[in-house]
Amino acid sequence: MTRKERYRYLVSYFKEKMPEVTTELEFGNAFQLLCAVILSAQCTDKRINQVTPELFRRFPSPQEMAASEYEDVLYYIRSVSYPNSKAKHLVDMARKLISDFNGEVPSDMDSLMTLPGVGRKTANVMQAVWFGRAAMPVDTHVFRVSHRLGLVPKVADTPYKVEQVLVKNIPEDCVSNAHHWLLLHGRYVCTSQRPKCDKCDFNGFCPKVMEDK
Repeated sequence: MTRKERYRYLVSYFKEKMPEVTTELEFGNAFQLLCAVILSAQCTDKRINQVTPELFRRFPSPQEMAASEYEDVLYYIRSVSYPNSKAKHLVDMARKLISDFNGEVPSDMDSLMTLPGVGRKTANVMQAVWFGRAAMPVDTHVFRVSHRLGLVPKVADTPYKVEQVLVKNIPEDCVSNAHHWLLLHGRYVCTSQRPKCDKCDFNGFCPKVMEDK
């Protein structure tokens, strides 16, 4: 099966199986989503969803968080990975929203990436999930699945290179959903350790499965 045929098969498969799909993070507005995505780096969405309800009750908007100290935020997120750096990122991010963007989360990539704690992946999540744009965030799951299923060449050895190949080959109206399709497939089926190949519907063309036979 050629790479283009793999893309056609995957898009058709997921459009039927998961026509409506979005992030598993829980949030009520753009600021809360941004906080949750920053917190989710190298941490599970399940853990973040356990932490954010109390965090958002205490800091419902950038104004309250910007007026706080790092230690105030750290108290609510102490159980996540890298809590100290993330507490600093959240407070500094909120302060920059107030000082530079009138307390609103900016909608363009360049502005988003000026915010503390926000890299390309986080900015792309905001573009895809909140602003409804054709964006492809590449996290560890998307990166791994894209390579295992032969969707990208081996030379696509960075998240940005993988993003470029995926966006080029996936129909624009499916790009944002495709991020979630690949992420969820990586999270629950094509896992990093001991992938559940017996539960995967792509064994017929998966290069990894072919190599293991």
